[in-house]
Amino acid sequence: MNVDAGQAEGYALQEEPYYRPLSDEIEVFLAAYEQRLPVLLKGPTGCGKTRFVEYMAHRIYRGGISTQGPGQPLQTVACHEDLSATDLVGRFLLKGEETVWQDGPLTRAVKEGAICYLDEIVEARKDSTVLIHSLTDHRRILPVEKLGTILDAHTDFLLVISYNPGYQNVLKDLKPSTRQRFISIDFDYPEADDEAEIIAHESSVDPETANRLARLGANIRNLRSHGFDEGVSTRLLVYAGQLMVQGIAARRACDAAISKAVSDDKEVQRAVAELVDAIFPAP
Repeated sequence: MNVDAGQAEGYALQEEPYYRPLSDEIEVFLAAYEQRLPVLLKGPTGCGKTRFVEYMAHRIYRGGISTQGPGQPLQTVACHEDLSATDLVGRFLLKGEETVWQDGPLTRAVKEGAICYLDEIVEARKDSTVLIHSLTDHRRILPVEKLGTILDAHTDFLLVISYNPGYQNVLKDLKPSTRQRFISIDFDYPEADDEAEIIAHESSVDPETANRLARLGANIRNLRSHGFDEGVSTRLLVYAGQLMVQGIAARRACDAAISKAVSDDKEVQRAVAELVDAIFPAP
């Protein structure tokens, strides 16, 4: 979900998002929230970072840990190369014959006491990264230059960012001056049994099929030692399961959701297809 002109998605989180804890990430996040320490989530694409933030926001705001209560406790921003500080803070817009100010997602979160989640922060422009520094130390302030004001962050405000260290290069990496303002929680793809449980829950496939998909995921990730960048995300394994539930044959579902999705390289696609054939043999 890309952000344009300062728009982002606010989550009401009426129902608890499904999340399968893999370590002590829940306890560490809750401890960070109690002290209002900004949080950095690191891990590969599709391993559950966004779902984790949704789950924690629901737990904090629905569980009475926060004073904010019902509303939109989570503002999520999918960062991209055109995302500017203005998009996050806000801008003046024409409304009829008047010029009105519209808060950006970061400003709304600061005012309302929400969690603001900046997904793949290194994709954003550098001015966006610099902007958050004053929110990540003892000051907890947000300068709004166009209004000539400085906002004190609501007591319940928390800044969370994420990025994929395995995907970044020298030109797109998180500077130490930014990284060292956050406590860090590492994420990775789940172990096979845990991943099978997640796949079964999210896609509604039977346990045997979920186990096969989890085994397929583990085998594909082993290709990383042969030049394949990252492997297959848990998200894509769930997509394959969802196609199967709709009646698509297992091998065709894996071809559409996995083999063709993970890479455009024909050799990689062929290698993945061979793994699919081995785990889902033709009847």
